[in-house]
Amino acid sequence: MQANLLRNAPSMRTAGMRRPTVSRKPAVQVQASADSKKVLLMGGTRFIGLYLARQLVEQGHDVTLFTRGKKAVTSQIPDDTPESFKEFASKVHHISGDRQDFEDAKSKINKEGFQIVYDINGREAEESQAILEGTQSTLEQFIYCSSAGVYLKSDQMPHREEDATDLNSRHKGKLYTEKMLAESGIPYTSIRPVYIYGPLNYNPVEEWFFHRIAAGRPVPIPSSGIQVTQLGHVKDLASAFTKCLGNKKAYNQIYNISGPKYVTFDGIAKACAIAMGKPEPELVHFNPKEFDFGKAKAFPLRDQHFFASIDKAMTDLDWKPEFGLVEGLTDSYTKDFGRGTFRKPADFTTDDMILSKLK
Repeated sequence: MQANLLRNAPSMRTAGMRRPTVSRKPAVQVQASADSKKVLLMGGTRFIGLYLARQLVEQGHDVTLFTRGKKAVTSQIPDDTPESFKEFASKVHHISGDRQDFEDAKSKINKEGFQIVYDINGREAEESQAILEGTQSTLEQFIYCSSAGVYLKSDQMPHREEDATDLNSRHKGKLYTEKMLAESGIPYTSIRPVYIYGPLNYNPVEEWFFHRIAAGRPVPIPSSGIQVTQLGHVKDLASAFTKCLGNKKAYNQIYNISGPKYVTFDGIAKACAIAMGKPEPELVHFNPKEFDFGKAKAFPLRDQHFFASIDKAMTDLDWKPEFGLVEGLTDSYTKDFGRGTFRKPADFTTDDMILSKLK
């Protein structure tokens, strides 16, 4: 199976990487799955990491965040009460460092006895390899955040874990990382999310639609608007990550994670309006080839069908999404944008270009 998963990924020798020298047997005896694990979380100060760290702490694990220390180690999420946040913050440990300084990162983590690594912000294989080498003497499982963006574009959908991957993708570094992990000898699990949304999302997915609907503006949608895609709530993603921990079915496996249903571009705009309690917005379709937007993005999603099967994760991990699309967007809106908080201010420059030409 693993040979098929990355059959078009180059070898580690071709990629210029060394194979990590890892112990095939963990130095620490694996205990009952209900026992607390000593967990290293690479990142953890925004979006996915904020929710994942909480779920791990709530489940009784000993969690350490590795960050550059340039911002607060712990931050509140909308679900927090002052009491719950105080309790969470008191239980989280921190290591300050730059993961790009491989030797320094390894020296800071190699004596801590971490049993589980969650690497949610690694982009290149060398970055994750250094963390793997720094924890190898006690490591039981390496859990990695990849991306469904690695799949080769196909006329046959949904994407499944065994499908061909695209080495020209901007996510090709994640493919090299999966290859490195598969060859390491240490149990690993890789998660490939599709589009992630939810409160505190730093990518303009639902926020892009919320801004336009809140302003009462038409929503410009590329091409026909019937392109099919898929969104997954950040809490469901965090839950899937925790379901991998210590799960032997997840060892040396890759999983797609997203929402339970597929949706059209037009459907996202309509679902956002329902979540906001607003009337159905006016949808304006345009041909992207007729415009030169420069470096600006006129739409937050790739203009193609893009969705993946989550059947394997639901079977192996005993996991299923909690949020349907409207419920999840409502959660995001009421706990974030609806409170007047968002990551980027509205910018309708490309919208005005489109609307002006269409008139």
